Order: sequence, then C-alpha cells, then structure tokens
Amino acid sequence: MNYKRKTACLLVLAGVLMLSSFRTVDSPGKKEVMVASWERAKAYTKEYLDAATEEVYSFKPTPEMRSFAEQMHHLAVDNYKIPNAAVAGIMTPANYKDIEKESLKTKAEVTAAVMESYDFAITTIKSLDEAKLNNIVKMFNKWDTTVEDGLDKAFEHQTHHRGQTTVYLRLKGIKPPNEKLF
Repeated sequence: MNYKRKTACLLVLAGVLMLSSFRTVDSPGKKEVMVASWERAKAYTKEYLDAATEEVYSFKPTPEMRSFAEQMHHLAVDNYKIPNAAVAGIMTPANYKDIEKESLKTKAEVTAAVMESYDFAITTIKSLDEAKLNNIVKMFNKWDTTVEDGLDKAFEHQTHHRGQTTVYLRLKGIKPPNEKLF
C-alpha cells in the first residue's frame, strides 16, 4: 500500500473510532416535549395565581369582563374539555362537570381547581400512545384535526387566558411573573 493510501485509511479509521466514542443523546419525542411544555405552563400559571391577592380574584377590569377568578376558572374547565375532545376515549375525573357549574371565588378554591386541571391534561398526554398523535378526530362535532393539533389548541387556550390576566395584575399594581419560555 502506498503512503497516501495508508494515511487515508488511518484517518478514516481514527474518525470512525472517534465518532463511536461519542455518546448519542436521544432527542425527546413529541409527547415528552408536550408534557414538558404543560408542566412549565402549570408552574407559570401557579405563579400568576400566587401573585394575585384575594382582592384581585374578584376584580373585573370592566363590567363586561370576567373576574380574575372567572378567567382562571374558565382556563381550568377547558383544560379538561379540550384535551377530552382531542383524545377520544379518555376518562375525565368524576367531578369534572361539577367545576363547570361551581362558582369558584377564593384564591384557594381557584388555585386547587386550576392545578388539578393541569394535572389532568399532563396525565392525559403521558398516557397517550405517541403513534396516535396523528390520528384524525372531530373536535366538538365540528372540526376535523389531529390529536396533536387538538392538544396544541388546548395549550394555546390556557396560554391565552393566563396572558389575559396580566392586565388584571398590572391594573392592581402587581408585577406579573416573568416569562417562562424554557
């Protein structure tokens, strides 16, 4: 073998050995990414719930608007409704329909209901077979979409309503929690 060929072979062999010595890191699947996002959103929403005083819970910026408690209550109800519509066949807690009818007013009541609703969404995603994320579902007997897109809509909804409560806190002189993008 000539010198150039030996050198080329040795370089290729060294490269292969070097690459094989690196540990590969598995990237998380879609489901794990979704769960991490929901857990982050839960923690972020808890910071909003904690930042608001008891007075803020009954506060309405205008008469037509929901109170802070009503915004968070709505967020909680739909943390059950939207994932339930997206993932056919999941079981919701027996008291799920009860919180729709309840008038949650106190900080403790609202916080408990909201945190439980996040737990439901997170548990739903964790128990889902990732292969089913691309299954087509008809949400609310109106829209054809995938399971993944339906769960994304649920995430978008809770983000929207938490974001609305930023104004409530600011109007009461409370600095909202810092963003939790990661």
